[in-house]
Amino acid sequence: MTQPIPLPYGIRDVKLRPYTDLSATILGAAVIDLPYAQTFSFTDTEEYTDLRGDDKLVTSHGQGSSVDWSLESGGISLEAYAAMAGGTVNETGVAPNRVKRYKKNVQNQRPFFLTEGQSISDSGGDVHGVVYCCRATGEISGEFTDGEFFVTNASGKGFPARAAGVFAGNVVDDLYDFVQNETITAI
Repeated sequence: MTQPIPLPYGIRDVKLRPYTDLSATILGAAVIDLPYAQTFSFTDTEEYTDLRGDDKLVTSHGQGSSVDWSLESGGISLEAYAAMAGGTVNETGVAPNRVKRYKKNVQNQRPFFLTEGQSISDSGGDVHGVVYCCRATGEISGEFTDGEFFVTNASGKGFPARAAGVFAGNVVDDLYDFVQNETITAI
């Protein structure tokens, strides 16, 4: 009997997991939720060098795969923003007078983080997309607009993993995975 092909629909969940070092060799334990994720998109890409001679294309050579990604979320926690942009989040006071403040210093580099997105299917399963080593190399933006929800956007590059065993037994140099589960599995 053949397994039914899951037909993923919509986005159910997106989580970020920061690396604890700027070289992305140690994956942290903290998992940061994007509670109102709207999109997690990814494009496998590779640059090529062409060998041309005698007025024809002879061959081309790939420079190594990478993945372009983008995230869009209705609102964003300061912790998620810091995971993508660098900087620090400080909390003072106690409820109901607690204050959280995000601060970015000119010397704070944008860190690496793992991104996992989940889409459920009508067959009862789900599909997870995991990009192991993300860095926001594009804009991180949001806009407060009259009569509109606050939606943030971020984009960047996904690089090969630098830490062995960070997710489901991956090895160094894994770029991304698609994981199909017959039964819905939480991130």
